[in-house]
Amino acid sequence: MKRVAILDDWGGMVRPLPFWTRLDGRATIDAFQDTLRDETALARRLAPYDIVVGVRERTFFRAGLIERLPALRMIALGGRHTGQVDLAAAAARGIVVTETEGSAVNAFEHTVALMMALVRRVSQEDRALREGRWQTPPLGVDMAGKTLGVVGLGRIGGKMAAFGRLLGMRVLATGITLTDERAAAAGATRVDLDTLLRDSDVVTLHYRLSDKTRGLVTARHLALMKPTAFLVNTARGPLVDETALVAVLRERRIAGAALDVFDEEPLPKSHPLLALDNVVMTPHLGFVTAEGYAVFFGQVTDSILAFLEGKTPSRVVTAR
Repeated sequence: MKRVAILDDWGGMVRPLPFWTRLDGRATIDAFQDTLRDETALARRLAPYDIVVGVRERTFFRAGLIERLPALRMIALGGRHTGQVDLAAAAARGIVVTETEGSAVNAFEHTVALMMALVRRVSQEDRALREGRWQTPPLGVDMAGKTLGVVGLGRIGGKMAAFGRLLGMRVLATGITLTDERAAAAGATRVDLDTLLRDSDVVTLHYRLSDKTRGLVTARHLALMKPTAFLVNTARGPLVDETALVAVLRERRIAGAALDVFDEEPLPKSHPLLALDNVVMTPHLGFVTAEGYAVFFGQVTDSILAFLEGKTPSRVVTAR
């Protein structure tokens, strides 16, 4: 009987999914709701397991950790591989690494929800109403006639550009490989990052995290934004200098931010963002939907079953 560990099931919502019953009689399954940052503690926890299920990049499998897990034969990722596993180290040990499909729909919808909650002050007014107050300042704003800046015009960014046009917004876009033609096809105008930040009323980030995009938005970039502008980040926290973002929000040098992602997750209880009233935050929920989890963990169990049957899973990730 193989042993399976589900990691980082923070909300306790992964283990109860029906897909795991497919492994009944073939594997025992343990789920962990915390995230261990200490490699020694993590290695001790995972030492008995043949298969580990990771949820996105909440836990990283670097070479040092992989070498300390002699029983490990498979890492099944919920979501796409985004660098959280050292694939060369896994291959050297004969460990199979699999991924699942992603979805632009759930992340796009969550970005829309956060953006509209931010500009219409939904969370602030909800709190005020519960405290017995009615219609508190400052005023919310309309999006029609404003400018939306899309950083990263990919699957999600393209949908945001279409949503901006639906609202009657002018759309600017920037991207590492973006061309004028691709931007125009999405109904946007390609500009450089400085121009986008300077001219946009709402800036929304949709880059993957990589060496090229980490720390992309610096203190200098944030200083370019209008004092009436809003920043939305549902991509990855480290795209933005978080310390600089806290400073401009605290000093109200921009109007506000909507954030689903952070440098450290879960967000520490003492984090300064939690004390700011011009921020709307959610706990990395962009992909956390019933439909998103059905894709992730339905395909994870497909891969595990194939592996247990001696077959090659359909979504194996290999080092390039």
